[in-house]
Amino acid sequence: MELFYTAAEQVDFNARILEIDGDEFHHLVRVLRKKVGDTIFVTDGFGFRYEVTITDVGKKVLRGEILSYVHCEPPSTEVTVAISLLKAPQRFDFFLEKATELGVSTIIPMITARTISQPSHEKVPGKLSRWKTIALSAARQSKRLYLPALREPLSFSKVLELAGYDAKLMPYEGSTLPPMAQCVGKKVLFLVGGEGGFTEAEVQSAEAAGFSPLSFGNTILRAETAGIFAVAYVRSQLLNAESSAWI
Repeated sequence: MELFYTAAEQVDFNARILEIDGDEFHHLVRVLRKKVGDTIFVTDGFGFRYEVTITDVGKKVLRGEILSYVHCEPPSTEVTVAISLLKAPQRFDFFLEKATELGVSTIIPMITARTISQPSHEKVPGKLSRWKTIALSAARQSKRLYLPALREPLSFSKVLELAGYDAKLMPYEGSTLPPMAQCVGKKVLFLVGGEGGFTEAEVQSAEAAGFSPLSFGNTILRAETAGIFAVAYVRSQLLNAESSAWI
């Protein structure tokens, strides 16, 4: 079963119709050659999965009738990864894709003292659009009904000020403490540094802000690998707990 995406505002519950445009329209109509009468499954990224019969294919918009739908409750475990922007864009893209497949809830591009790639304010909207496309593709492939949230880039100091988390963890090569935090049913925030890792001053600031340093092993991981490992670490706990609240 392939799963496609449309924005929540393009779903009309009362009329039992929805519309699909943009890249999803192109994929459905130009690549897969879907036509009137075909049945597809669509999500709005907020837990709904619709069974839809295509009723009209225009030049830029596909319309369909909602035959039925199911709704899954949001996951009780939420994983946010604040990760430094990386010099090589494809490495950050790789993290976005794999973290989305593994179930990350929120991704925060972060600017630290050693961040080399710092986009100008004018370039941020374009980068966010590209990142969302990558995350959407990964979510569709893995059949996620909840899309991860993508925040605008934040400075390291602003990330430290974020509140509302049950656990705040900082993988750090200078730490010897194994990851012991229990994350099931919690909101967890990971800090992941970029090339060169965190400075000593950043480590001290993070600890003062309530972050717990931990080690991901004796070898040094690339930033994108550490970010993926963080999400996989939580996912493994959920599998061990036989939890179904992971979407």
